[in-house]
Amino acid sequence: MPLQIEFCGEWYEVDPGEQFSVGREADLVIDENPYLHRKFLVLQFEFGMWWISNVGSLLSATITDPSGQVQSWLAPGAKLPVVFQDLQVMFSAGSTTYDFAIHTQTDYFNMSQVSTSPDGNTTRDDVHLTTSQRQLIVALAEDVLRNAVPGRGEIPSSTATAKRLGWSLTTFNRKLDNVCEKLDKLGVTGLRGGRGRLATNRRSRLVEYAVATRLVTAEDLVLLEQTDAG
Repeated sequence: MPLQIEFCGEWYEVDPGEQFSVGREADLVIDENPYLHRKFLVLQFEFGMWWISNVGSLLSATITDPSGQVQSWLAPGAKLPVVFQDLQVMFSAGSTTYDFAIHTQTDYFNMSQVSTSPDGNTTRDDVHLTTSQRQLIVALAEDVLRNAVPGRGEIPSSTATAKRLGWSLTTFNRKLDNVCEKLDKLGVTGLRGGRGRLATNRRSRLVEYAVATRLVTAEDLVLLEQTDAG
């Protein structure tokens, strides 16, 4: 029951009995980014199944199934079983967001991508965003969304994103506050914190959540060609 990992077009295979680490100085060297832990995530086979553990002290990872409907935030010290055949793992270090894919042969849990209402119509529980709010998220996630394979993407600064959208920095910050508040009320963690929380962390977490849960996809990049409609 080997585990396969895909990152930047390269594949790694891990057999039961082996431990596979991800980080700056690990089996899978993600990057030389000084904000990234030397060993951040560890994959190992225990109790008849694969597990992913966060052995870092500061960074968290967003883990989601292929549908984007099941999403977990793996905090330092946390551990999760790999219950889907395919998983996407996303995390940010500094201004860079990274992602890689995990593939297994065993699927312990199936998740339908849609739900059906009593009248037989197919529905989805989407987050309702204005056009400008969606534009903001797409602009922040643009580099990540343009990657065809799991890898890395840079998250632009607030000033650069505001310029990309043709907004003032004040307008951008106000809309970012509104988006984060809306998602925070829906239970999305990591978007609002106490005093001293860096804005970069909030932008990174927003990109991780939006891309991992398919709140925005590459198809939404066309929104950057439109004027502010929100």
